[in-house]
Amino acid sequence: MEIGEKILVVEFGSQYSHLIVKRVRKLGVYAELIYPDKVGEYLDDSVKGVILSGGPMSVYDDSSPKISRDILEGLDIPVLGICYGHQLVSYLLGGVVERASKAEYGPSTLSIDHYHELLDGIPPVSRVWMSHGDIVKTPPRGFKVLGHTASDRNTILADDSRRIYTTQFHPEVAHTEYGVQLLRNFVYRICGCGGGYRPKTLVEKFLKEYEWVSNHGAVVAVSGGVDSTVTALILRELFGDNLHLVFLNTGFNRVGDREFVEDFFGALDMNIHVVDVEDKFVSELSGVSDPEEKRWRFSTLYFETLNTVVRRLDALYGGLKFLGQGTLYPDVVESGVASRYTDRIKSHHNVVGRRLSLLEPIEPLKDFYKDEVRELAREMGLPREVYMKHPFPGPGYLVRIVGPIDRWRLEIVKSADKIVVEELMESGWYWRVWQGFAALLGVKSVGVKGDRRSYEYMVGLRIVYSEDGMTANHVKMPYDVLDTIAGRILAEVGGVNRVLYDLSDKPPATIEYE
Repeated sequence: MEIGEKILVVEFGSQYSHLIVKRVRKLGVYAELIYPDKVGEYLDDSVKGVILSGGPMSVYDDSSPKISRDILEGLDIPVLGICYGHQLVSYLLGGVVERASKAEYGPSTLSIDHYHELLDGIPPVSRVWMSHGDIVKTPPRGFKVLGHTASDRNTILADDSRRIYTTQFHPEVAHTEYGVQLLRNFVYRICGCGGGYRPKTLVEKFLKEYEWVSNHGAVVAVSGGVDSTVTALILRELFGDNLHLVFLNTGFNRVGDREFVEDFFGALDMNIHVVDVEDKFVSELSGVSDPEEKRWRFSTLYFETLNTVVRRLDALYGGLKFLGQGTLYPDVVESGVASRYTDRIKSHHNVVGRRLSLLEPIEPLKDFYKDEVRELAREMGLPREVYMKHPFPGPGYLVRIVGPIDRWRLEIVKSADKIVVEELMESGWYWRVWQGFAALLGVKSVGVKGDRRSYEYMVGLRIVYSEDGMTANHVKMPYDVLDTIAGRILAEVGGVNRVLYDLSDKPPATIEYE
């Protein structure tokens, strides 16, 4: 199945680039991310518009990513530049870009100077989100100023003759009040898109592209989460009985996921193989403290173990060629793999696995966001307990223990996390938030237990709202729910005498602690 129309998003290194793609898809038009030097290769009749993303560099830096002026002027389709893209357009077309007297990171007030179809439905004054150190001092010839802020008189620019439009603020982030409306206007009013894209469209395209694999076999390492569950169900369409599901019980798995995997896939009569390797993993990882070392050592051990299982399965059944993985867009961008210009935040389990697996990776969800996967799961008729299940990191509780690993600390975080999930379920809040969990912090504090001094660990509670994991806001939970969770942890979990609630957002923090 071919994609009928698309918007290209040119990646200049912004952590928000994938949000632009996601917003456009959410509006019903397929979008994909490309590198600046690949623009010409991706242009065809299906491309209805191009969006230039933000980025951390200055257009005057020798190493900053750019497209050529010839490419920009030769595009016979609308262009929207955002932040760095806004500055790059002005730089390439003869405007003046300079260092701002004061860098701007956070909310600002936009005032619209002139009505334009790009701004249809947006009030004269609204809140926008800024993140920049440079500004456009003088727009290129032919551009009209549509809006300004207190610190930037050239915040929105438009050249209707060349169909090029730029904004200094970020319309893709939730903090910009009418950002989605601006993107909708660009996609539909400026680019003339017809809409109709749904995540299922990508699945149909994937299945058609991989029709040829049906004579081979595949393995999916299922975890109990929605990503690997949906991956397994999609790949069953290709491989049928030649698909084998493996659950490695590492000891760092989420409480209850083993039972879920056995019951859920067993009821579907799928080939499920549960392998107990807890003692091996806990022993090998004991004493490891550094977050990146934890992730890399876990992933190396995980895929070495999985490869051993694969060899055994191949000897029994034969024909195994592919490893199915539930890799998502955010996994790739946060590992620094999706962009040459984006800093690596943390290594992701599935991305590491691409390099270590004996089998050829096959990733039906690699272009999806979490909410799109959940939409697919709903369309598949899966129960809420599957499609609304909270995200869980690939290395599991390993990265919810700040500091060195040992079996005692592992049991503490498991017990505390189980209580968090139970109370969120009991109160109904589990279905209202993106993610809620307990983490064992790497410090101890003085307390009193049974009239005696204690010196025990602190547990951090993390409960957030999010749409895709790329950004997140802490939840202002009812006090009685937090009180119940904290009281149960302090009463039921040994080794803990203090419970803290995390009020930080992403950014600047990540959702997980490590």
